[in-house]
Amino acid sequence: MDWTRAQATAMRPDPHGQAIQGVLRDLLSTRDGTTYVVGKVSGSSIRYDLGGEHPLVGRDAPDFRLEDGTRLGDLMCDGRGVALDFSVDGCLRDAATGWAGRLRYAVGTARNDLGLGAVLVRPDGIVAWAGDRAAGREAFGRAARQWFDAPEI
Repeated sequence: MDWTRAQATAMRPDPHGQAIQGVLRDLLSTRDGTTYVVGKVSGSSIRYDLGGEHPLVGRDAPDFRLEDGTRLGDLMCDGRGVALDFSVDGCLRDAATGWAGRLRYAVGTARNDLGLGAVLVRPDGIVAWAGDRAAGREAFGRAARQWFDAPEI
């Protein structure tokens, strides 16, 4: 609400608006200031408390690009969640099959996997779970149950 009020004030032609405009110009002339303002205005700095330990959980998922060129955005076009398995052997393949109707599974190395082994992304693009290189099937299953209900039999 404060950001909305500040933006509305900055658009006014009165002395208060002009003062805010000057402060914003100074802030936006720095890299850190620009990053901060863009994060606040765009909402990309928002982190929902989803209970996960990894700092990516609760944030917008990066548009991961697999080595074959497939992007996370491409995989999300049908409105299902996505399980991205960055392992070479597809260690989460069996665990993800129970959610095939609600969850798309993709396996492959990514150009920049951020050191992760796997990521579970909700249909709204928010990371629901992220595992390291030793991504656990059990932890993945708990997160998938939480966000996508019980697996299909």
